[in-house]
Amino acid sequence: MSRTSFLAALRSPRSNRWRRRLIVLTVLLGVIAGLGLASASGLVGSRAKFLVDRSWSDLRGAVGDFNGFARQRFASLSGRQPAHGGNPAAVPATPSSGGAVTGGNQSTGGGATAQNSSLPRRMGIPSVLRYANKSSAAYTRFKSWVDAAVAGSVGYGFEASEAVEMYQLSPEAKYCDLAIRLVEAQVTAAESAIAGARAPDVAGDSYLEVGTMIKDVATTLNTCGSRITASQRTRWSAYAEQAVWNVWNYQNATWGGRSFPWTGWSVNNPGNNYYYSFVEATMYWALATNNQTWLNFLRTNKLPALQAYFAKLPGGGSSEGTGYGTAHMRLFSIYRTWRDGTGEDLATANPHAGDSIYYWVHATVPTLDRFAPIGDQSRNSMPELYDYHRRLMLEARSLTSDPARQNAATWWLQNISVPRMTSGFNYRYDLLPAGTTAATPTALLYHATGPGHLFARTGWDRNAMWVAIVAGKYDESHAHQDQGSFTLFAGDWLAVTANVWSHSGINQGTDVHNLVRFVRNGTVARQCESTTRRSTMTVTPGAAGAFVANANLTPAFCDNSAVTSWTRQFTFGARKLTLRDQFAITSGTTATFQINVPTQPASPTTACNGTREVVAGRLRVRVLEPAAARITSCGAGPYTEDGGRYRIDITGGTTGYTVELTEA
Repeated sequence: MSRTSFLAALRSPRSNRWRRRLIVLTVLLGVIAGLGLASASGLVGSRAKFLVDRSWSDLRGAVGDFNGFARQRFASLSGRQPAHGGNPAAVPATPSSGGAVTGGNQSTGGGATAQNSSLPRRMGIPSVLRYANKSSAAYTRFKSWVDAAVAGSVGYGFEASEAVEMYQLSPEAKYCDLAIRLVEAQVTAAESAIAGARAPDVAGDSYLEVGTMIKDVATTLNTCGSRITASQRTRWSAYAEQAVWNVWNYQNATWGGRSFPWTGWSVNNPGNNYYYSFVEATMYWALATNNQTWLNFLRTNKLPALQAYFAKLPGGGSSEGTGYGTAHMRLFSIYRTWRDGTGEDLATANPHAGDSIYYWVHATVPTLDRFAPIGDQSRNSMPELYDYHRRLMLEARSLTSDPARQNAATWWLQNISVPRMTSGFNYRYDLLPAGTTAATPTALLYHATGPGHLFARTGWDRNAMWVAIVAGKYDESHAHQDQGSFTLFAGDWLAVTANVWSHSGINQGTDVHNLVRFVRNGTVARQCESTTRRSTMTVTPGAAGAFVANANLTPAFCDNSAVTSWTRQFTFGARKLTLRDQFAITSGTTATFQINVPTQPASPTTACNGTREVVAGRLRVRVLEPAAARITSCGAGPYTEDGGRYRIDITGGTTGYTVELTEA
């Protein structure tokens, strides 16, 4: 079909529709302008402000439709249809062949009509214009980063969607042209792989990066549509639709008509970081194309699953721990995108997102440069704060309307060791408002009952003593066999998992954690993942950050062949931590109280072995009970590749131990 010019289109029978739209747009312009002034003056509520913002989006989108009209085939301007008939909640039986983006919107994205009359009239990928401050230093840094890519110096991790966002902020063709080149390169490489009977890169590592890659395609099509050829639109759409379809139809996944099934890892696990990538890809593609099947699939299946899962994690945080829990920056971004794109606020369904602000405030050590090392730490085995943690807090802050949580987030963002993003590919997230009103926290104890993580400190000064304890869920693959473990910090690590000294950061066994190690016939008793049982902990707060916590850790073990019961009491206060263990073990089982420390331990008077007291750097360890218990080892621990780290082993207890930890 030949292209039709804009003037010819106005002369066609369809032109009456566009003339009517011109009249409506003229009227709307005056109304929206008035509402905009009212919104800017604070005369309307937040819901009205949302509608005003979306109305401006509609107006710009309609103008974009006119600008791109001459470039579109008439067929592509017809109403979009669902990808597949049948039950709208079901995954499409086959990938859509008609899901291409058809608009030419070059400002904000969007253009689909909302089905719920209580929602804004149009839905679509939201624009960074909603929150970015073009007068800020963050904007200048981001623009310089994107401009360097335009000039040919594409930095590590640069994404097409960054160029799209820069176009939204400064609508210069060079930004869309860069995004188009990058997406075209992605699709061309995929087509080459498919032609060679290989799966494209988007399928790599169980589709882990599908969210990022399809977001690039969707945002570029959505925002830069009038600069994209019809052929590109068709090819890109076919590629993106197939990728999204393959994610959820993993057993029947295909590329180029060839079968490429995959494992389906975490397609039904809302607590896993892969799931966020899958939902992100589907969400951006659905919003870009107004694909009602995918939109309904999200609304009735994948998003409710997210809400139900996190409703069971009061207190915030992640069952995966603090390493992979950082992926919640992506989860919260999904919430924000859906809210700003549809008007539906997922974050208000449960307190998890808002609670995560407090979680991370308390999980951060007093020196504000590190955090509790819970679970796998694969990016950096030493749990140092980085851009990802800053982004997570910015995203969480953007979701809450509670001033107390907002101000706590602002305080944390202003005081941590990462005052701004350090890597170029993260610069764009500093565009999210960090706030200006900060409130220093006052609570000294925080128990995230959902994941079972407890944090306490003696104060909010940098010299405070801080403790973290794990006793709760163990149901994720990136979590560790660390139920009943603790971390102690005062100026630096006093007692910490040996995993922080490893190269991989993913050593999960009980031998690297601060707990009681049970060994039967030479085999360490394992703790096992379970969705039906969990450790429990009750906490009784005291003054000045003091507390008594009683943990039942028996459910953590795979079976009772070695351990029939184990409880641990933590008593913290006045810069002292006392641990009281009570356990019952089977014949042939030994119990060793172990503490991993960063400094070579030594007895104050004699050799380390056989004593009841040692000092390791600034930590003093005293064995109080039982009388027969002795320190039998304080040499090199499991991991010594980074200059040597150590483990203190206490043996002799047959039913329990009482050990006191203080500063030396």
